[in-house]
Amino acid sequence: MVSPLSNDAVGFAPLAPATVWQGWDAFVHRIPAPARDADDPAWSQAEREDYHSELAVMRTPAMDSVFTAVRRLLLVNRRQQAGARRGLIVSGPATTGKTTTMMALGRSFQLADARQHPEQAERRPVLFISVPPAATPKMLVSEFARFLGMPLTDRLNQTQITGAVCDLLCELGTQLVLIDDVHLLDTQRRAGAETSDQLKYLGERIPATFVYSAIDVETSSLLGGVRGAQVAGRFKIFRHRPLAYATEQDRAVWDDLVRAMEDLLRLRAHRPGTLVKQAAYLHARTAGRIGSLSHLIREAALVAIVEGAERITKQLLSEVELDAAAEAHARPARRK
Repeated sequence: MVSPLSNDAVGFAPLAPATVWQGWDAFVHRIPAPARDADDPAWSQAEREDYHSELAVMRTPAMDSVFTAVRRLLLVNRRQQAGARRGLIVSGPATTGKTTTMMALGRSFQLADARQHPEQAERRPVLFISVPPAATPKMLVSEFARFLGMPLTDRLNQTQITGAVCDLLCELGTQLVLIDDVHLLDTQRRAGAETSDQLKYLGERIPATFVYSAIDVETSSLLGGVRGAQVAGRFKIFRHRPLAYATEQDRAVWDDLVRAMEDLLRLRAHRPGTLVKQAAYLHARTAGRIGSLSHLIREAALVAIVEGAERITKQLLSEVELDAAAEAHARPARRK
């Protein structure tokens, strides 16, 4: 018997990761599952599950600030020579939406580039990769190559791969390089230090604006020592914090985010405004982390569909287990 939440039940098809071009381009052009009336008989349960599994990403003030900062850097870097280009590091605690912001930034930029160059389908204006664990310089540049679909063999050394990657990115018009999980580079170890040097070299060879994402980069080794001073001298740091709930303005931003997510729900018995009334509780449960909030609402909606309740209550929200960081912050709230 198939579980109601199994991949077979919902018609799940694995997608290529966004760290290869096919997956990235599919993400950029992906059309979300259309919203219908919850009582539409043509909308199957599996389709409603799919819809609630991928609730749209909400724009936040932090996201808008990153977009603005990168647009300005692109202008500053447009005519800069190698070695003089500036970049941005999006830093903050886990599950605050850093990767989501990076991907939304890249998507927006690529769609704008396509509008400017409608006849150049071969362009690759954006590159998106994640730093692999225990990365070496060759491993890092191989991630660039894999994104581009370049064939790799054991006979190719680091220098050959690097040269080919840089030449191809120049040919393809890449202007924005997004690198996630940069905090994994431990520059106190030889491999991490050499990989940091490789990033610097790539930034000088590729005429693009580099944007990094990292968990609390300020406390990592990436900004320490001579190498760290070079990084700090070229990159701005944007602190991607959890959303606060202290002031009236903070509460208005959070309430609007909750309201926007609630408006997307298509549950047959859900009362509009229920989640907004629980905005303070939701903030306490998630500590203002957008990733945790999205998880909480999406899982509660899916449980409501599968179990037939068709509505989200505070009791249901309290039964959803979140990530360890959110749960640690939520213990006082869950006792209320």
